[in-house]
Amino acid sequence: MFDDSRLDDAEVLSAADQRLRFLAEAGARVRAEVQLSAESIESLAEQGMPRAVVAAGKGARLLRAVLESACPVPFVAWPGPGLPGWTGPLDTVVVLAQATGDAGAATAVAEARRRGSTLILTSIRGSQIEELAAGPHSTVLTTQSDDSLAGAVVLLQAMARLRLGPAVDGEEVALALDGVASRCSPFVDSATNPAKLLALSLADGTPLLWGGSALAARAARRIAEAIRRETGRPAFAADVDHLLPVLERTPPKDVFADPFESGDSSVRASVLVVDDGSDDASVIAERVRLVEEAERCDVPVESVSETQGSELARYASALGLGTYLAAYLGIALSDA
Repeated sequence: MFDDSRLDDAEVLSAADQRLRFLAEAGARVRAEVQLSAESIESLAEQGMPRAVVAAGKGARLLRAVLESACPVPFVAWPGPGLPGWTGPLDTVVVLAQATGDAGAATAVAEARRRGSTLILTSIRGSQIEELAAGPHSTVLTTQSDDSLAGAVVLLQAMARLRLGPAVDGEEVALALDGVASRCSPFVDSATNPAKLLALSLADGTPLLWGGSALAARAARRIAEAIRRETGRPAFAADVDHLLPVLERTPPKDVFADPFESGDSSVRASVLVVDDGSDDASVIAERVRLVEEAERCDVPVESVSETQGSELARYASALGLGTYLAAYLGIALSDA
């Protein structure tokens, strides 16, 4: 059962200090990685435009969300193993390869080397992928952590240097994460802490997450992953068309039900909208459609709203808040 008293219990929060501290240090990790890679990025030689850019590995979808609309050449995200069959010497392959055990990234790096493609990747110093990447057409941006967001900032700055993507301000992203850490700190009580308030709101249901823009949708999927990992409960992120059937089949709420006796409160849905301030008419229309259907089905709707700053800063803020939410859900549901 969800025990809300644990969210403000100093002893309980102290026991969870390691994972909460990791979240609080997200901004510092971005600064550290940007500083470490600054010289390597500055030394990147400008070159002719490639025929296409292929983003490979587990971080491919995040890179696509930022780069696809701004890249001056065709851009393909390839999160699976290997590379598209047409990839060759005229193409640039970018890999966000910090995560250990990313077999897709390893095979993509090996294929890029074999085919003579220009290769740009992030990698922890001394990793197997760094060894695989070594070659005359490879640029390895060495990192000191496996934080995928910090690595993405570094890789996106390298792409901007090569005129293959928009400018990315690493300090703005770091400040956005610092702001989330301040607002969602375990020392901020449940009355004013946005992550704890969301945890309280979503405690009795199965979260259905939706984000309208490409980055908001990516944040929704990452938050759902964090909730599943922290709680062992189901959480789903999908497009509106895939969420509506779930809402339509949500059983009516029984106001007389005793959750301590029935034990089935988690079968009801709760909607969490990830709002990054997109003013796209289609995004707004989809959000209205989702919220109206949720209200018709008597399903509660909550939102993570981060609307200030650049697209990447808003993504970082939404993801940071959602990750804190997942951590507090796990803490309140834990028996430890």
